[in-house]
Amino acid sequence: MNKPVLVVMAAGMGSRYGGLKQLDPVGGHGQLILDYSVYDARRAGFETVVFVIKREMADTFRAAVGGRLGRVMEVRYACQELSDLPPGYAVPPGRVKPWGTCHAVLAARSAVDGPFAVINADDYYGPEGFRKLYRYLEDHPDRPGCGEYAMVGYRLGNTVTAHGSVARGVCEEDGGHYLTRVTERTCIEQDGADARYTEDGGATWTPLSGEAVVSMNLWGFSRGFLDEAQARFPAFLDKTLAENPLKGEYFLPSVVTQLLEEGRARVKVLHSADRWHGVTYREDRPEVVRSIADMTARGLYPENLWGV
Repeated sequence: MNKPVLVVMAAGMGSRYGGLKQLDPVGGHGQLILDYSVYDARRAGFETVVFVIKREMADTFRAAVGGRLGRVMEVRYACQELSDLPPGYAVPPGRVKPWGTCHAVLAARSAVDGPFAVINADDYYGPEGFRKLYRYLEDHPDRPGCGEYAMVGYRLGNTVTAHGSVARGVCEEDGGHYLTRVTERTCIEQDGADARYTEDGGATWTPLSGEAVVSMNLWGFSRGFLDEAQARFPAFLDKTLAENPLKGEYFLPSVVTQLLEEGRARVKVLHSADRWHGVTYREDRPEVVRSIADMTARGLYPENLWGV
């Protein structure tokens, strides 16, 4: 089996943040959030990283990221294109929004040749999740007719921001810590030590415990997941092009849930006590900078991650 690789989803538009947040430094030597994630992944065992980017940002991204990381890891690139659709389908007029996280992962299909982990470029996950996920991917190949996947689950209270709403996959698991369902909540707000979500633009709110386990898109898959996701993409498009052609998204948790319901996969939930940090909104950045500085001062990271 080939060694696990890391897929970094970096093609997001950053509309709520107000800029290209993936390339906004948070470390003292110009490090980005993704530098810390890749650093944690590398010391967990990952030796290859695949960045999924937009074609129009390719040169900027390679200059800002690829040069220094290419000295310590194998770096590959994949471009997420709106037009990357199955035969017979076309981008609807007026659509500019990317097709979602599962489509971003599919963009990397030609660069992935074995098991792989998936992360967001603008989320800090902490080292624990990468260590657990790498070991799981190495030790759990697919069973006949059933994919062996994993997901790092975080405490919801450790993943919300005080500056607005966030999207999270709220997880349910069985007694063996295998995932039974992920429900995507696209508008979750902090509510004291807990949280709440709305599905009607804020007219009504439903409480969520701060102890709820949520997905932060730190997933581990076998190579076969890409075949499953590709095969299910046309059905998603048929529904979305009829109901929500400009904004419908092909979410990773939705595909995982389908496979779970069909008994074609199981997903181990690997719990992490690390605190999430991210820049969903521009107001989040000062807190991320302070947190990174504190972790560096405590010795979790060197001042200059890559020595370049």
